[in-house]
Amino acid sequence: MRHTRITTLIAVIAAALGVGIVGAGTADAAVYRRATLSGCGMPATPVDMWTRAGNYKTVIALSGLRVTASASGWKLSTNVGAMADSGVNVVAPAGGLASFYTDWNARNSLSNMGYRYRWTCRLDTLVAMLDRQGLDVGPRHKYAIMGISMGGNAALIYGAYHHARISHAFSMSGYLNLSAPGMREAIRLTLLDAGLEAGVGPFNSDDMWGPPWSTRWLDNDPFVQAPRLRGLSVRVAAGSAIWGNRDTNISNSLKGTPLEVLAQAQTRAFEFAANRAGLPITADYPRVGTHSWGYWEEMAWRAKSAGWFRDR
Repeated sequence: MRHTRITTLIAVIAAALGVGIVGAGTADAAVYRRATLSGCGMPATPVDMWTRAGNYKTVIALSGLRVTASASGWKLSTNVGAMADSGVNVVAPAGGLASFYTDWNARNSLSNMGYRYRWTCRLDTLVAMLDRQGLDVGPRHKYAIMGISMGGNAALIYGAYHHARISHAFSMSGYLNLSAPGMREAIRLTLLDAGLEAGVGPFNSDDMWGPPWSTRWLDNDPFVQAPRLRGLSVRVAAGSAIWGNRDTNISNSLKGTPLEVLAQAQTRAFEFAANRAGLPITADYPRVGTHSWGYWEEMAWRAKSAGWFRDR
């Protein structure tokens, strides 16, 4: 009876605050809710959160290039939020289409977006919000960060420059060697296409990190910045581009196959750079897998099963 009253009280408070709760039926159940991030000169963006008292780690989960403003790809396309039922809180921000989750040099000059992307600032704001909510759990009181594709690059770079708040960084199918021949041109074309596909106008990579010869490209290249990651637990993963049981949409798989070929080459290049820098990492190269959410879901769960999210 007492437990019922407590649960009802939590639900009433949540309703008053405009926070949704899922699975509040037992004391051990994870809670799903949404928060909102504002500031940094950008419109407010939602954050999908799955949390449970007593968990041992919180991971910030970044999406890919075509992330929507309404929900994270992790919420829309995976069951990774269920990790909160068994030890790992999951926090997944929405928004950031074609942003690389970075602070841009200038407003996008190829559309009327009206503001400058400042996603490093927004991630800083997110970490501060999580701190206030007591989600810096675990012995080290720091966060894990993981991401797919564009977000894989961002996860390693954010971790490299934020040792004070990040202890673990995980890239899945990320583009981790931006200095490779043709990569900066490929990113230019990808940003143009992502904006056009979303109907907001093309994005200009010169407005992100400057022209291809700008040193900001090096600052945001995990291959170059591998030494900065020393001291963090680093994990990388990429599929083989061989189709498997997750390839149920032929059109998506055809698009995802060459992307994963590139992602694996980029990931293996980063692994070489990490070894050269004396950075120990763990790697996951499954036998099958294209550039798609089903395989990233599996990579995240394998990392959890291997105990990678635990503080050492």
